[in-house]
Amino acid sequence: MRKWIGLDVGGTTIKGAAVLENGTIVVKEERPTESEQGTAHMLDRMAEFARDLAGLAGWNFDEVAGVGVGVPAFIDFSTGFVERAVNLGWENVELLQELKKRLGEHVPIALENDANAAGLGETWAGGGKGFSDALFVTLGTGVGGGLLVDGKIVHGANGMAGEIGHITIEPNGRRCNCGRLGCLETISSATGILALAQDRLAGESTSLKEVENLSTRAVFEHAERGDRVAQEVVYYAIDRLGFALANIGCTLNPQVIVVGGGVSSAGDALLNPLKDAFARYALPRVTAGTAIRLAELGNDAGVIGAALLQIRD
Repeated sequence: MRKWIGLDVGGTTIKGAAVLENGTIVVKEERPTESEQGTAHMLDRMAEFARDLAGLAGWNFDEVAGVGVGVPAFIDFSTGFVERAVNLGWENVELLQELKKRLGEHVPIALENDANAAGLGETWAGGGKGFSDALFVTLGTGVGGGLLVDGKIVHGANGMAGEIGHITIEPNGRRCNCGRLGCLETISSATGILALAQDRLAGESTSLKEVENLSTRAVFEHAERGDRVAQEVVYYAIDRLGFALANIGCTLNPQVIVVGGGVSSAGDALLNPLKDAFARYALPRVTAGTAIRLAELGNDAGVIGAALLQIRD
């Protein structure tokens, strides 16, 4: 059975796994991204991590059939060139070439947007299993999206398909890391929800003021306890997400929308109102044909998807 290494590179951590071609994880680990130390340092860490994972699995690196890497980036898939990775601080990085320098020209390397990789993992073995047409949504530091049609990742004309986090929801809203105003991820990501809550603290009566280190989890918890401000923040963030997904649903009509990322840990407190919001804004026939589910693989989705990138076709 062939052996693969998968890396899921995020703004805070790099998750990695040694994976067999049937999707079984042999060993997994995560390490700090250390993006503040620059691009070259991150690339060195990624290559070192890939080799270390093989060793932890008891494999010689020469046994590895390939390395797959998911990154939150705009990628030219014909060249492996990354134009921009906002949350990593990358600009104009020859990612494929640089990794080959570090791992060896003979090592097959596949690159993918991190949300696409996670979507592939979830349709392979998680919440989207059994569906060939799927939209995968990640709610984390940002909002990512991955689109699969007939079981294959859709990249679009220049690799930008599925960048749903940058749909404009509030034309005069908060500035996004991409430089534009009012993107979906300024509202419905973990960062966006936290910012919405912090905006409401001054001059409002809310139990959120009692939280020493305010987090998205705390906002959901206080909403469930009946705090009005927390409830309004959660409602708005989910309503806007449902609005965006309904419009995507009316365009693409996927069989399933799978929602993952850190915010999805809220479970039914996210899922049920999201289904309601989707139904409010989508055509009834679209709603009837689209299942909305939570991701099942957690942090493993990205590394499984990344590891299996080279056998996706």
